[in-house]
Amino acid sequence: MATVARVPIPIDPAGARMPLLDAVKGVACALIVGHHLARYGPMAESASALAPSLFGWLAQHGRLAVQVFLVLAGFLAASSLAPDGLLRVERPMARVFRRYARLVMPYLAALSCSVVVAALVRPWLNDEAVPDAPVVAQLIAHALLLQDLLGYDALSTGVWYVAIDFQLFVLALAGFWGVRWLERRWKVGAAHARWLAVALVLGLAAASLAVFNRDPALDDTALYFFGAYGLGMLAFWIGRATRDSTWRLAVLTLASFGAGALAIDWRSRIAVALVAALAIAVAQRRQWLRPTAWPALWQPLVHLGEMSYSLFLIHFPVILLSNAVVDHWWPDQAWMALWGMACALALSWAAGTLLHRQVEMRAATWRAVLALFAGLLAFGALSAA
Repeated sequence: MATVARVPIPIDPAGARMPLLDAVKGVACALIVGHHLARYGPMAESASALAPSLFGWLAQHGRLAVQVFLVLAGFLAASSLAPDGLLRVERPMARVFRRYARLVMPYLAALSCSVVVAALVRPWLNDEAVPDAPVVAQLIAHALLLQDLLGYDALSTGVWYVAIDFQLFVLALAGFWGVRWLERRWKVGAAHARWLAVALVLGLAAASLAVFNRDPALDDTALYFFGAYGLGMLAFWIGRATRDSTWRLAVLTLASFGAGALAIDWRSRIAVALVAALAIAVAQRRQWLRPTAWPALWQPLVHLGEMSYSLFLIHFPVILLSNAVVDHWWPDQAWMALWGMACALALSWAAGTLLHRQVEMRAATWRAVLALFAGLLAFGALSAA
């Protein structure tokens, strides 16, 4: 893979924003929301008659946008944990706890909303998309991001992704910490340790793409998704190659690596992840990720990308509530269902903006996490009463 270079490119997620990546996240998030609108509830069934091809495509393929988020997550993990191939985190466990807190603060708030909305619509919306009343163990498992591993039904769509994102981050951090341990134990030089880190990510990604990602029984674990995540990490390092010849060879190697995985077993999700990783490597190389590289980008799209996590978390209860209202007052009316979808989009944007500003952007503290945890348990108990 590419020689790791110390290039002054501002890509630390804690630093300057990257408008191009925000815009990409905005498009991906819009596709995921569209996928859920086209798949869940009676509005989807009614409105699909107006544009069956579009709704069919969204219902079938819109979920592939998740692969873009996985690649971007890997890219940002490499940039923050090991931009030069070596772990730069001094307290790994503290970083794990901080990552958990950052993920679950908006997640717990959105999950509480989902539990309340499900309780409100359950008596008059007879649809399989409405979650059953939760039990305490189920709520605790969700709060700890263990619901799928413990076999509990999801209380909202997309909660699986939050758990997988956390697993992937911990797995990557553990791998980098292991390389640091070997470096100190065996007196490995920094240059060799960097290559060892790249080889570790490459090996895990290869195992995921060739073995784990082909076993549906593992889709609750990070091993299933590390192929796309690892492609993002490798794309980050490739984009920082010092020489053009090295960069071209690395891109060709990454493309061949992905093509080999697809030759073993064609999967559209992996094809999307590979294209995304290659595109990001090119964008980084051409310095398109700088904050000033795209001054003409449409700002609402960039804003959508900035708040995409909150929107991803909160849109499902909005969709449930919109379905309940439309199905109650205007059942089986295609144009009213389409209007209900438009309202659901607008309300999801508003709710996502509110969640982003009031919860996601606040400092992550254990007091806040515990308060939101208690709120989820309280709302769950009330909804089950």
